[in-house]
Amino acid sequence: DVDHEQLQSEMGAGAADIAEVVSDVRDRLPGLGPPPQSESPEQARFRLFDSITAFLKTASQRRPLVLVLDDLHWADQPSLLLLQFVARELGGGRLLIVGTYRDVELNRQHPLAETLGELTRERLFQRVLLRGLTREDVAHFIETTSGRSAPRGLVEAVYSQTEGNPLFVTEVVRLLVQEGELSSDPSTGSGRTGETDSWTVRIPEGVREVIGRRLNRLSQRCNETLTVASILGREFTLDQLKPLSDDTSEDRLFEILEEALAARVIEELPQSVGRYQFTHALIQETLTAELSLTRRVRLHARIAETLEELYGSEAAAHAAELAHHFAQAEAVTGAEKLVRYSLLAGDRAVDVRAYEEASAHFRRGLAAKGVELMGLEPAEDEEAAALLSGLGNAQMGTYDRSNRTQVVDSLIRAFDYYLNAGDSERAVTTALSELPIGTGRELLERALTLVPPDSHDAGRLQARLISPLRADYDKSKEAFHQALSIAHQQQDRALEMQALVAAACVDYHYCHNAQSLERNLQAIDLAQLVDLPIEETHARYDLHHVYYAMGDLQEATRHAEAMAAAAERTRARIWHGRAMDANEIVSSAKGDWRTARNLIDQGLASSPRDAILLGAKVLLEYQLGETDAGDVSLERLLDTVPGGLSNLPGKPLMTNLPYYTVPAVVIPLVAYITGGAARFDVVEGLAQSIFSSPGAAPANFNAARIGLALIAVQRRDTTAATEFHGALQAIAGTMAPQSNIGPGLAVDRLLGLLAQTIGEMDQATAHFEDALAFCRKAGYRPELAWTCCDYADTLLQRNGKDERAKAVSMLDESLAISSDLGMRPLMERVLSRREILKA
Repeated sequence: DVDHEQLQSEMGAGAADIAEVVSDVRDRLPGLGPPPQSESPEQARFRLFDSITAFLKTASQRRPLVLVLDDLHWADQPSLLLLQFVARELGGGRLLIVGTYRDVELNRQHPLAETLGELTRERLFQRVLLRGLTREDVAHFIETTSGRSAPRGLVEAVYSQTEGNPLFVTEVVRLLVQEGELSSDPSTGSGRTGETDSWTVRIPEGVREVIGRRLNRLSQRCNETLTVASILGREFTLDQLKPLSDDTSEDRLFEILEEALAARVIEELPQSVGRYQFTHALIQETLTAELSLTRRVRLHARIAETLEELYGSEAAAHAAELAHHFAQAEAVTGAEKLVRYSLLAGDRAVDVRAYEEASAHFRRGLAAKGVELMGLEPAEDEEAAALLSGLGNAQMGTYDRSNRTQVVDSLIRAFDYYLNAGDSERAVTTALSELPIGTGRELLERALTLVPPDSHDAGRLQARLISPLRADYDKSKEAFHQALSIAHQQQDRALEMQALVAAACVDYHYCHNAQSLERNLQAIDLAQLVDLPIEETHARYDLHHVYYAMGDLQEATRHAEAMAAAAERTRARIWHGRAMDANEIVSSAKGDWRTARNLIDQGLASSPRDAILLGAKVLLEYQLGETDAGDVSLERLLDTVPGGLSNLPGKPLMTNLPYYTVPAVVIPLVAYITGGAARFDVVEGLAQSIFSSPGAAPANFNAARIGLALIAVQRRDTTAATEFHGALQAIAGTMAPQSNIGPGLAVDRLLGLLAQTIGEMDQATAHFEDALAFCRKAGYRPELAWTCCDYADTLLQRNGKDERAKAVSMLDESLAISSDLGMRPLMERVLSRREILKA
């Protein structure tokens, strides 16, 4: 409805992305270039989602918009993910989204059920339960449909029998019109709209019966044609129907469709000649349900073969449609064509960012070949290798911290086939696929044996290998120097940046803060020369953590905010989540709980099983005394522990270490906040698994030590407290970043608590003084409040006159901060200390 210039202005740079899925855009805006082709699948999806969202928000600035999404229970998962993405970005736009769905269609496994759970966390989401139409609504609908005033008796009859169910009302009234019971032409004298006597409306028990009665009014030939059309899908075309109606001329077929159109069983789609759709999905479903299984399978087989011939050389463009029919007809047609079209459909779905759909196609193709999806054996042939490689790329589009190993498993199986087949080039290409950070060591090391050691491919493989080697610092450092050497030789700044960022990440995990800073800052300089948004995002993520650990909250905040902008450019789900947790950490460190909560909720909406965000949610709720909510969130966090709590300590860990380290820190912190020791056996099991893991680095070990040290303090275990007091001296003067969750824990405060536990009161005093200075300089208000309270306990224990006066001062400061920030558990603790002092 708008002119081309306005449309171009409102869509902006995203027009090319939107045109990939809405072809009319390209017709309206000729000359659009293709979207970037070098992006990862996840980048492409986020680019598309961001383009659509930006368009809607921009268009809404001209005038407010209402977007109505009907029948959400029929929506596929990619569409639901787009809905979640748009919902998170509603703030600042004059856009109202109204979605409708039938709740009777939902169960816990339904994709919409998960989406509704995620949307519930959004501040702008509101659920409205529709109980049905009122009598007044029914009367208005009858009047609109018939063009005449609705008799009271008719309204009452329709309302009482349908109970206002909109679909029932619609179908019943349409049936009455078809049967001539409601006449819109007063001159004919037909119909009963003018009568005022009582009405008896024969209502079927279910809507299928209503639809069945409508269908029964159509000719047998029309029903037969519609049955074939129902197997084609909700939408179908005249060209598809023609070859499937051998004994029907084109003119006769038009007559049949006109009959169905007149009955409003089907409708023509606007701006598309010869394309129709059933007016309601249940009409299509009713027709297909009347077929026997054998008849349905054979009809799918006939449709599949007919459409394949109809499409000819263009069959690949209709791969998803053909894959569907060959899948339904597999018992008749076999698996060969199902596999072929599943592979083509999967590749095309990846190209248009439909990653869940792509994954379904690849999985279906693998199942048809009898390939075990969870297996580890190499692909059996080239087709299986292509399916597994495609599956890995589809999984890259949606992975988060909880499922990243699936990507590598799929690619390794494809790699093994190419290697065994002697196709080194494709094996190396597979190994160079984008991989989640810290994964793929075996794959990359094997690929290195296939390339010359000084080649560009060797440099790229070495750069990717730095992070997976971080458990072996010397080997990781060697990979870095080799990658950097090749980058310098070939003057490849992109490779240099990749190597620097990966090495800086390893430095961070080894608590080499100065070196991590230096390398990441070099990488940020290179980001001005090369376009690597993922590397820039990663560099700022680690810079944020290092500055946060060193007590420079201003720089930590700056890089967290810059990271959010860079993460948007990556369009990657994993980096979007990490940007949320980075900004949450600095918000929590300042005591800005509202912002922190909003960021946590946004991140969990995208990745509901993210351990770091769940850990942050638990701590925030307990800091504010939201105990009931905290208990629920803690259970959600513990549910993410791989293998479950009953298997702790489990086998040595190779990946997903945050799913062990986060609860290992959160549980004892929660116990310290609430004053109730609980689940310490879980922490001990988690710590044992971490210490025995060959994939762990010093940061992971320190996280386990921090958790155990807090337990030693609460148990007053002097032996353990002495051990951890010595072990944690190496990271004194920092904010513990090892847990990656806000608001963090000043290591000097923990050292003070440990020293107090073992009776070294002078050491405890010195540690608390250091913690006070550190928190005040950095602006870590919640941690400062806790430090003041803990320091007061030490001063009271010493019980000198000067110490008692200082303890009062510390408690006053703690109470002022905790009251201002709404930290109820700490306020109660401080007030109890003050009561003791008064006594």
